[in-house]
Amino acid sequence: MHDHDTSERLASYADVLAGELPGTWTSTHLPPDAKDDLTELADRVWDLDLVAASLAEHPLKQAAVLSRPDGAQLVLVDRHDERDGYLIAAVAPRALPDEAYRTVPEPNGIALADDPFLSAEQVADDLLARYDSALAQVRHNALGGIQPSQSDRVVLTWQPDGSVATAPVDDRAGAILVAHGFVQDPQSGIYLLSGDDTRAQARALREIGPQLDALGMGTALRHHAGRTAPSSAPASMPPSPRSSRTPTARAR
Repeated sequence: MHDHDTSERLASYADVLAGELPGTWTSTHLPPDAKDDLTELADRVWDLDLVAASLAEHPLKQAAVLSRPDGAQLVLVDRHDERDGYLIAAVAPRALPDEAYRTVPEPNGIALADDPFLSAEQVADDLLARYDSALAQVRHNALGGIQPSQSDRVVLTWQPDGSVATAPVDDRAGAILVAHGFVQDPQSGIYLLSGDDTRAQARALREIGPQLDALGMGTALRHHAGRTAPSSAPASMPPSPRSSRTPTARAR
């Protein structure tokens, strides 16, 4: 049974953890009376290992959800052993179809000690790196032809209609893209730059390169299968050298 103190500890831990993770994260606590939200959340826990095993024996009574502006989410839950600390797992985006997950390994969750500062380093170096990679691949699968980005490189893909699409794994890169005319689809997380004005498009592609480079991120421009990029664009963005799954409760 979760008393008030237990809920406060989880919420406080999650708040500190969110503030220590790279990028911008916010934390939302789901108390025991948020039964519908907890049920829906459990259905989207992206794990087939430690956290899945825990949830199979101990259904969610409370949780904290850490959210990033690009739609990425992590869930922090209680441990049910003799050790202090919590379990944390990735959350599968609800908007993407199950088929997009089929070839992507689960970014399985991890156990955290009772120190949110040290745990933030562990999450950033381990779970978050694997989660960002898996998210990029799932988004790629959901919108065929868009090459997944990496943590140190933003991959932009020409689309048949002349637009440029990308799925950066870092919200800092997303902010730069939006500032130069890209529009993010709230469901898929894909950023799209219209090709209606090719001069403005080429200028935007030239300008984002140095700004991303300042963040330690390279850029690469890829052609969608069956399409040749306009002659004005390749020079503006030269390449920079640098098991089947569904969310736990969705498995059939």
